[in-house]
This record gives sequence, structure tokens and C-alpha cells, in this order.
Amino acid sequence: MLGKIARAVFGTPNDRKIKATRPTVAKINALEEEFAALSDEGIKAKTEEFKKRVAEGEKLDAILPEAFANCREAAKRALGLRAFDTQLMGGMFLHQGNISEMKTGEGKTLVATFPAYLNALTGKGVHIVTVNDYLARRDAEWMGNVFEALGMTTGVIYPQQPDDEKRAAYVCDVTYATNNELGFDYLRDNMKSDLKDMSQRGHNFAIVDEVDSILIDEARTPLIISGPSEDRSEMYVTVDGLIPELREEHFTIDEKARSATFTEEGNEFLDELVHAKGLLPEEQSLYDAESTTLVHHLNQGLRAHKLFNRDKDYIVRDGEVVLIDEFTGRMMAGRRLSDGLHQAIEAKEGCKTQPENVTLASVTFQNYFRLYNVLSGMTGTALTEADEFEEIYGLGVVEVPTNKPIARIDEHDAVYRTGVEKFNAIVEEIQKANEKGQPILVGTTSIEKSEFLSDLLNKAKVKHDVLNARQHEREAQIVADAGKLGAVTIATNMAGRGTDIKLGGNVEFKIMEAIEANPDADPAEIRTQVEEAHKSDEQAVKDAGGLFVLATERHESRRIDNQLRGRSGRQGDPGRSSFFLSLEDDLMRIFGSERLEKVLSTLGMKEGEAIVHPWVNKSLERAQAKVEGRNFDIRKQLLKFDDVMNDQRKAIFGQRMEIMETEDLSEIVGDMRHQMIDDMVDGYMPPKSYADQWDTQGLHDGVVENLSMDLPVIDWAGEEGVDDDVIRERLYDASDEMMAKKAVDFGPENMRSIEKQILLQTIDTKWREHLLTLDHLRSVVGFRGYAQRDPLSEYKNEAFQLFESLLDGLRLDVTKRLSQIRPMTEEEQAAMMQQMVQQQQANMAAADASEQAQAAADGGFDENNPATWGNPSRNDACPCGSGKKFKHCHGKI
Repeated sequence: MLGKIARAVFGTPNDRKIKATRPTVAKINALEEEFAALSDEGIKAKTEEFKKRVAEGEKLDAILPEAFANCREAAKRALGLRAFDTQLMGGMFLHQGNISEMKTGEGKTLVATFPAYLNALTGKGVHIVTVNDYLARRDAEWMGNVFEALGMTTGVIYPQQPDDEKRAAYVCDVTYATNNELGFDYLRDNMKSDLKDMSQRGHNFAIVDEVDSILIDEARTPLIISGPSEDRSEMYVTVDGLIPELREEHFTIDEKARSATFTEEGNEFLDELVHAKGLLPEEQSLYDAESTTLVHHLNQGLRAHKLFNRDKDYIVRDGEVVLIDEFTGRMMAGRRLSDGLHQAIEAKEGCKTQPENVTLASVTFQNYFRLYNVLSGMTGTALTEADEFEEIYGLGVVEVPTNKPIARIDEHDAVYRTGVEKFNAIVEEIQKANEKGQPILVGTTSIEKSEFLSDLLNKAKVKHDVLNARQHEREAQIVADAGKLGAVTIATNMAGRGTDIKLGGNVEFKIMEAIEANPDADPAEIRTQVEEAHKSDEQAVKDAGGLFVLATERHESRRIDNQLRGRSGRQGDPGRSSFFLSLEDDLMRIFGSERLEKVLSTLGMKEGEAIVHPWVNKSLERAQAKVEGRNFDIRKQLLKFDDVMNDQRKAIFGQRMEIMETEDLSEIVGDMRHQMIDDMVDGYMPPKSYADQWDTQGLHDGVVENLSMDLPVIDWAGEEGVDDDVIRERLYDASDEMMAKKAVDFGPENMRSIEKQILLQTIDTKWREHLLTLDHLRSVVGFRGYAQRDPLSEYKNEAFQLFESLLDGLRLDVTKRLSQIRPMTEEEQAAMMQQMVQQQQANMAAADASEQAQAAADGGFDENNPATWGNPSRNDACPCGSGKKFKHCHGKI
């Protein structure tokens, strides 16, 4: 009660933040006339003036009102859009390093240009992060007009981009990219061996669009660059044949934790089964250490069959298992589940199983985005996860008011006893709304359910569109039509992502269609006619009640529900939203409170009747909050483990950078060599030991093996008054002399280059081996909990010891490799020259073939003639029309 009174008097913390921006907004508005009077060149001149002032030490906050006024004027001229005051507020909060929560249709894409422009004045670059490649390209092209009008450059990053084009895009003032490409480029850069080959130029300021999707939903899975390992695909197929023989008592499924485990009875049954099938020798059991690989395959086979469902978690397309993003319903082409799980699903579906991969480099989104000096984000739904944003990223969430009041009516949830009753009621509700012409957006949680509902609507003779991972090519068109009078659209977790649903339909799409239909007509005339007709269409939809969002289920996350609901009622439009649920829904079944069931049974539900009550909403929100809390704990735990690796990653990547930036590494490799000699001497001649306890033969052999020098170590040790320090010094001197001679033989410049390449190659090899070891450690360390030991502490301690041994091994390997190199003999040089000539001839032949192919291509494409195909990318569809990727078909190496 007291809290309510205090809020009424003083306002909420959010209200106070909004209020604090109003004087700055007033300043920007006061400058509008002054900037409107500038010529186009005058706007660009202002940018140069601001850059100069920033370079001279003026703070960005001091320039903010003028910069925002300049950007508003540029956008007005380039796009015909004048930013609202609320959009300026959103831009200010982004500049401060917050998340601006802005409802759908409030123009977030334009909002990002203001802080991006201001922060790009430092010359350090700004990254604007989007959820998919289509949006990155669209926004870069669209908002690039604004930045061009301001005299700034815009770049876009996309998959399979040529390296020189990618480097040019990162040098731009503002760069649009997806979170995946940014993360992968960071990892790729730290695998390069020359500074000029690196793409990114640091991490200054980032604006993350759909920030909740990127920093929370996708943060459960780390980004991994991997390489192929040994092929064990046959084993997956064999194991897949065993899983159907299991009975219910052989395993347990925990839907909350999404885990599947064998029971004791199941393990005994499998032990007999694998022996009967000849998968294990008679004397070996499943419990033996040698059976670890087989047990791993069995576990993944069980998970593939019992936890992953076709058309919900993945679809099979062109003989490939393609994952579906549970939050957006989109296909994630190219993404694969790790640890052999993807192969197990491929075996289950009878697809070709691809070889497993080993990790070459990895990073979590949390740790990648924490590299930025300033991180900010925008979304329509972030408040429910405000604690996580604050704790993990140090990001505050500010709810920015809408430009016009929300006129949407949000109804209480309707809960039915069974799924059948619920879907019957949904069809009835759709028919009712459809009869008056109200456009309806129906949200489902899986492809299977969207297709089930589609069948019901077909039987009821209701015309509709289905939008899910199968129809992703038509996504923009379906969304553009979803606001038309009488439109019924079924969408799987992806309503309107990146494209607003506008009442009466999307006018730009209508204009494009009209121009295509009448290519000879005047485009300006067509635009005028379509815009006029659109006004009456829009009014008709408003009269019918605006967009009706009907959700068929509650999602685990309140954010996803709010995203769907937010598609209706944009920019003060009328609208309505309603959620239809049943006691058989996953959320109700797994997480629904017992109290809710008691309430429903007390009220006594009749068949086909729904319970609609605020208590039901409250109870469901508590269930959702519980799930969100559990998911937060999972991500937090992932991050704690990754933080251990992250410190080591930073040390290794920092060391690589230092090596690439340093011209002369002779001192570093000299220190490594001396350290390695110290380790050898300490090992064979322990400190404070007597001469008769020394292993001089072992030391001699170690020097031969690791330094490639046959020195009289045994004789030295027999001399009067010689101790370990004297031998140490003699080894230093001998090895320094040997390396100095090599530098003369190779030439100082060549020697420096050799040292750099060997250092980088060895670091990369050691780091890859270390990542594999940490992966294995991570997979077993959880069992330490049974011994009353904290798995995280155990992981930290062992990871630290492993890192120390990595550094020891690094010194040894670098010293050994440098000691073994020698200049080539004349015969070897002649052989190498011969090889180079042959390679050059092969390259020329390839170039000729390419020219012929180009000439043939100019004469027309023929899918039966590879000479007419040009130069397809390895990940493109094969031009022969097989449906396979080029690299798996005609491009197979």
C-alpha cells in the first residue's frame, strides 16, 4: 500500500528516467529550424565540425542535442520520416548504454541511427546487430541513406563474404551485422596469422536489435568454429537400431530439464543387447572405461528419440536435418547440435550422417558482447528479464512511452479442459471475427500445431495463410498481407519479425505489385492511386476492430507472448488479443501449479466451457516466471563455466595479438628457450641434490631431443666445482649461439618471420587441444557433485592446471621446432622450384577453364553442363538441380 502511495507521489524509477530526458528533447526541438535551414552539404559539414570537436576533447554528451537534431533532419530528407520525441528518448537511452524497451511499430530501426551517428563521431566504429541476414541487409540499405546524407559510411556483414569486402565493411563508420557473424569474425580473427588479414578493428559501441532474442534466448548455446574429426557415422546408425527396443521402464524423461537418462534396469538390458549384437567384446561391460564412446552414442540416441520431435525441434529438408529456432520458428540452416546429438537425429530420420566436429575456437554471446566499451539494445519486450540484463551485462532497462496511447484490448486467458475443446473454440472465434472482416493473426508454438489448425480451418472453409519454417521464402509477403480486411494468418512463433503488420496491408508491397502488373504505367500515378485506395482499406479494418491476435498456447517465456500480443495495436491502432489454453498444454501440464487445477475443479468445468478469470492469468504468470528463473540459472551456470575459459581465451588471444604486432620476437623465443632449459635442468638435476643424484644421461638425451644439440653434458657434470647453475648457463650460451648462427644462415628478416609463424601455429595447436580437453572435463565434472565436491570449483582448479601445462608445452614445442629448422640444400631448393612451376601451370590451366566456363555461361546456363555454371560457392545449392549443397555434390573434393 505504502509503495503504491509513494509511486503516485514520486513516480516510478522509470518515470523519473523519462522525465530527465525531456529538457534535452526540448533542446533538440528548439534546434530543428536552424538545421532545417542547412543545405545538404551543410548537414555533412556539421558532421565534420562535430568530429573535430570530439577529437579536441569535447564530450559526446555535450554534442548530443546538435548531433540528434542533425540526424533528425538528415532522416527527414533521406527517408521522409521525422523522428517523434519518444524516438529521440529511445536514442538517448541507447547512447547511455541501456536497453530501450519500445513497443512494436514505434520505429526502432530509425531510433538506432541517432546514437549510432553520435558514437561514430569518435572514428572508432559502431556495430548495429540484427537477428538475421535479411534484416542486416535491409536496415543497412534503408538507414544507409540517412548516414550517407550525414556524410558517414555504412557497411554490412553477411555469410561467405569475400575477405576484402568484409574488411572494408568493418572500416565503415556504421556496420550492420548479425550476432552470429560478429562472433564468428571475432573467433576467425584470432585464428589469423597476420594483422592485415584481420577483419574487426575493436569493439567500441554496439546497438543490439531484438536484444532479448540475441542476449538471452540465443545465449544458451556458445558459438563454435569446428573442424572435422574421425568419422563415426556408422556407429550412430547401429545404435539408432537399438533404441526402439527399449521399454518405458528402461529410461526416465525429465521434460522440465530436457534430459533423458537410462535406469539401472535399462543399463542392464543394454549391456545384454550390445553383447548380443557384437558391439562389445564378451569380457568388457558398459561400465568399463573403454566403453565410454559407446555409452556416449547410446545416451545421444536416447535423447534424439525421446526429446527431439520432427516438425517442432527440426524439419527434414532435402535429406538434411535442419534445426528450428524455438523462439522465432525459423530454420537455422548451417547450425548443428554438438556432441554427436545432430548425428543421432540424422540416424533416427534415415538421413546421411555427417562426421562429428572438434572445436577449434568458441565463445559465448555473453562474453563476446561484454567486449564492447558500451553495449546497448532495443526490443519490444525486455522488462521481464531486467534482472538478467543487469546481472550479466550491466544493462539497465528503460520502458519508453509510445508515441500514441495503446488502444488494444487485452482479454483474460480462456482455459479449456482438453486440447480438442480448445481448438474447436478457436475455430469458432476465428469464424466470428472473420465474418466481420477483422484480420486475425493466430500464434502457435510448433509447425505440427499450425498445420493441425490449418486442417481444421480448411474443413470450416476459412481461407487462411500459414507462416512457419516451411514457408520462410514467402514470409515477408504473408506478413505484409496479414493486416488486410478478412486476412487469417497462422504464424509459428514468428509473427511479423522485422516486418510490421499494417492495417489494410503493407502499402509499399501493394505499390510494387501494381507496378509489376502494369509495367507501362507511370509509377508515380500508380503510387497515388494505391495510396488513396489504401486509406479506405485501412479505415475498413479499423472499423472491423483492428488486428486480432489469437494465441493458441502460452509460451514458456512471457516475452514471447508479449511479442505476439504487441503485433496488434501499433501506433495507437485499435486491436484485440486473446489467449486460448487447455490443461493439456505443455506449460500447464509441466509447470502449471496444483492450485490452478484445484481452482478449475472447484469451479466445475463443463465440456466445451472455458474458465476466464484474472486468477488464472496470475497463476500462469507465476508458472512462466518460474520457468524463466530456471532458464536464467542455466544460462548463469553456462556463463560461470565459460568465464573460466574466457580468462584463458583473453590471455591466449592477447598473446597472439602481441606476437602479430611485434616485429622482432627473438627476445620472446629466447626467454621461452631459457625457461625450457630451466625446467629440464630442474627435472634432471633437482635443486639442493647431490651430484650422485643427478640424471646426467637423461639431461643429455633431453638436450639432444629438444635443442637438437649433442653437448658434452655428462663431462661438464664431472668437472670439479660445477653445479646446476653452471650447466644452466652453458646450455643458455650454446643454444643462443646456435640460434644466432641460424639467423645468419636464414637472414635476420626470414628468421623473424619463421619465429612468428612457428609461435602462432604452436599456440593455435595447443589451444585447440586445450579446448578439447576442457570439453571432456566439462562433460564429466558434474559427477563430482555426488562426492560432495563443487563441480565449478573442481573445474576452475583443473582448468587452471591444464592451462599451466599448456604454457609449459608451448615453450617446449616452440623451442624444439625452432631448434630443428635448417636452410634447404640446393637439391631441396631445386625440387621446391619444380613443385612451384607445376603449381603455376595447374593454376593457369584452371584459369583457362574458368574463362571457358565464363564464355559458355555468356552463351546461356545449362544445368547438365558444368562448364556453364560459373563459380558457385561451396555452400550454394548445386546448379545441377540435385537439391544438395555444391560441396556435397559436383563440388565434392
